[in-house]
Amino acid sequence: MGESVTRRLLRVKDAIDRDLAREWRTEDFARIALISPTHFRRTFRAVFGESPRAYLYRRRIGRAKFLLRTTATSVTDIALQVGYASLGTFTRTFLRLTGETPLQYRARGPLAPVPSCVLREVGRPRNDAGATAVWDTRMPDCGRAAGEEEDGRFGEAPEPERS
Repeated sequence: MGESVTRRLLRVKDAIDRDLAREWRTEDFARIALISPTHFRRTFRAVFGESPRAYLYRRRIGRAKFLLRTTATSVTDIALQVGYASLGTFTRTFLRLTGETPLQYRARGPLAPVPSCVLREVGRPRNDAGATAVWDTRMPDCGRAAGEEEDGRFGEAPEPERS
């Protein structure tokens, strides 16, 4: 028995996520899904609620948002890394999807740290069914960022006591 159409469409999404910067064409997507380009566009939208292009743009801009807030890389270089050949097209798409320019978004500052309990949960080994142990919100450091000490410092040496 062959692979379901939904499974093949998920393979397309995986391919996009692996290579955001690639110059994708509908024919490339359809070839991965093993269906005609017209049927691919229609089916992708029906299954995922957005066109393949919209998905690609959303994923590219999502990656760009992460890079803007976590690196000092120039906006032009980020645009090229996520698959835009033109800074103008990147900025126009970014503005349309986020409501602000890349520089305005970067001005928000760095992303907040992730609580260490979340990092542990993500890295926890899974059983055969993919389930993990029950989430325990009573963990002593849940809610603190990775590396954050009890007093809110991040791995700094303690200040000397003054008399």
